[in-house]
Amino acid sequence: MTPKVLLKLSILVALITIVMKTLAWVITDSVGLLSDAMESLVNLASAVFGLVMVTIAARPADEDHPYGHHKAEYFSSGFEGILIIAAALGIVWAAGTRLLDPQPIEQVGWGLALSVGSSALNGLLAWFMFRAAKVHRSIALEADARHLVTDVWTSAGVVVGLVLVHLSGWLWLDPLLAMGVAANIMKEGVHLMWRSSQGLMDEAVEPEVMATIQQTLDGFASAEGEATIIRFDHVSTRKAGQRRFVDLHMHMPAAWSLGRAAAVRASVEQALMSAVPGLRATIQLLPSDVEAHFDDEKDLI
Repeated sequence: MTPKVLLKLSILVALITIVMKTLAWVITDSVGLLSDAMESLVNLASAVFGLVMVTIAARPADEDHPYGHHKAEYFSSGFEGILIIAAALGIVWAAGTRLLDPQPIEQVGWGLALSVGSSALNGLLAWFMFRAAKVHRSIALEADARHLVTDVWTSAGVVVGLVLVHLSGWLWLDPLLAMGVAANIMKEGVHLMWRSSQGLMDEAVEPEVMATIQQTLDGFASAEGEATIIRFDHVSTRKAGQRRFVDLHMHMPAAWSLGRAAAVRASVEQALMSAVPGLRATIQLLPSDVEAHFDDEKDLI
């Protein structure tokens, strides 16, 4: 499934789980289930915003955005993180009020059944989204999947807590459980905001991708005796949503013709893009005896 299809499915599942969890809260009057329902509202808002951002990210490069719109997905991740933190604060407020004035829980069985059913839907969808996120290298899908997994663990904690409240009669355990849920989802929200900030700041590609790039370059590097024929340096990378970028210098003998040098460079570019799907390679040709320096005091003179 494509990211758009999965995010549309996420919106549908969010609507269904909101109805189920809200009904569970209404019939039980459990603040723990209320916190679970609030998180599903965040799921809905996140999925809608994620769909918008994925649609923007899929737009082709234009005059104003020559490198494409891929970073739009990072806004989705950051927005979802903010929503999660806001939901956590709302849960803490509701739980604090209930902790000061504990209330009995009604019809626990129906509430638990609805909560478990909604968790099963979220867990199944998260599994599909994690798989698709790896295939499409989509941080928007990964963010939504992570939030769904958090929702599943939240619901599991609420279910266990409600069973304990029902068996023990400790009404204060219900709001305390809700506060634990808030702390858990707040942690996830901070993590998503951090991931988003790193992407917007041109974070380097993943170590395994860098290893593939280096292995590909090593396949072209060559030497004859003590003389180096082809070598690479100043390799720098960055990622933007689904795309990966690498810039590097390729040194060749000065005696080579421009046509020969360009042909070898084209072969290296093609090999890199074949080894790393979605990679854009920019290679600067230099004679073997010429060095280029970056971030060096010599550049400021």
